[in-house]
Amino acid sequence: MPSMPPQPRYRQVAQTLINEIESGRYPVGELMPTEMELCGQFGASRFTVREAIKQLVEMGLVSRQAGVGTKVLSAAALPGYRQVMQGMTDLQQYSADTELDIKDAKMVAVSGALCRQLGAKPGESWLRLDCLRRVKAQKTPPICFVEIYIHPAFRAVHHLGGRSAVPIYLRIEEQFGEKIVEVQQQIRSVALSDGLAAKLQAKPGSPALLITRTYYNGRHEIIEVAASTHPAGRFSYSQTFRHEWRGAGPAGEDNGT
Repeated sequence: MPSMPPQPRYRQVAQTLINEIESGRYPVGELMPTEMELCGQFGASRFTVREAIKQLVEMGLVSRQAGVGTKVLSAAALPGYRQVMQGMTDLQQYSADTELDIKDAKMVAVSGALCRQLGAKPGESWLRLDCLRRVKAQKTPPICFVEIYIHPAFRAVHHLGGRSAVPIYLRIEEQFGEKIVEVQQQIRSVALSDGLAAKLQAKPGSPALLITRTYYNGRHEIIEVAASTHPAGRFSYSQTFRHEWRGAGPAGEDNGT
């Protein structure tokens, strides 16, 4: 199994604080250590600690108030899944935090609009996977339904049965020596069809987010297309944009100093 790249430092700090809140080290209703105290405990910068606390706020675990501090609101995160996306590392972390449960796999001859979406010719035989994605170790409804199409050259990819936290594109890279160098993402709102609503234990016609990711190799050929449908309330998406100053290092880079 491919090893996961290291997480950003702020996410490591956030996960430690989440575990400590869940264990009762910081009881509900009590204040957490100050920002400076946490910097000292973790040997981390104020940027790192602030980003970590921001994760906890957005999960509904704590609140921040000027002049008061950071107060613990809950020992458990709000239901749903929040994705923070800054690059391929975070995309892999999304897969590591969740499980893909493959329900069906079959070859399909593509045509019409699907050909345009896949950059394929009519009649090409692509591998289609119908899947449910779930948060690990939580007995909650699926966070999304995922429809995945894999290019004919890689349709023999194996180890697709059952649940897995390993992304499909990583399996393709490992088994075929291919390299994904770019992922394009589109997000739009949709209404749940009766069929999808039943699979997702949601109300038919209710709003949802459709996130389509297209994976390209170094020759800008489509290797995989994955379309994920998330019912409202089970998923939120966060992305940070920072100004790149001349003479500075990569935007948002933090070494924990």
